[in-house]
Amino acid sequence: MPEEKQIVVITGAGISVESGLSTFRDSGGLWEGYDINEVASAEGWRKDPEKVLDFYNLRREQGLNAEPNKAHEALAELEDYFEVQIITQNIDELHEKAGSNDVLHLHGQITKAKSSLVDDHIIDIGYEPIKIGDKAADGSQLRPHVVWFGEMVPNLETAARITSMADILIVIGTSLVVYPAASLIDYAKQGIDKYIIDPSGPEFHDIRDWYHIKEKAGSGTPKLVRELISKS
Repeated sequence: MPEEKQIVVITGAGISVESGLSTFRDSGGLWEGYDINEVASAEGWRKDPEKVLDFYNLRREQGLNAEPNKAHEALAELEDYFEVQIITQNIDELHEKAGSNDVLHLHGQITKAKSSLVDDHIIDIGYEPIKIGDKAADGSQLRPHVVWFGEMVPNLETAARITSMADILIVIGTSLVVYPAASLIDYAKQGIDKYIIDPSGPEFHDIRDWYHIKEKAGSGTPKLVRELISKS
């Protein structure tokens, strides 16, 4: 029996839009009425931690009620036929809710909190709010387990290694212009099949050797999954 092909899927905010989760890039830097620079940066946290916590508590509440869409479900189905690893820039849990088993979150997870002082002091909080005065084990204020603008991306090296092992690479719902995540496609092996699902033209520099599916994630992903399964 031939060895299963390794499929690596890189997803961004566009895959979750059809589940009702908005993206800040489409709203002029405002997200649910918040200036993104004030709630997604270390400087914003220092200035007004309560505003930051309120913003992520709202996002946690939205995440609780959000359901996976057809794109998430199709990627979970793909695991029945291939070895599938998902690298997501999203902090939501929709891939996991859909049944995907191997998900690496580049930018953290909304259902976790961490110490304000030590990056790897991380706890699961589910969909409960974080309040001022909630402390980590080291006594510091708990903050969202989210990578903010200007912060290091701890899982980037792991993501690069995973991408380098792909036999098939799929990019969904991300323009891949924001670094360092945008660098991941450079680690893909030469000559593999690469797919981008995006209703408009992707913004990264050169897609001449990519198959471009010009559809939204919810329709384009199931279509591609059916095609890959039929070839397996």
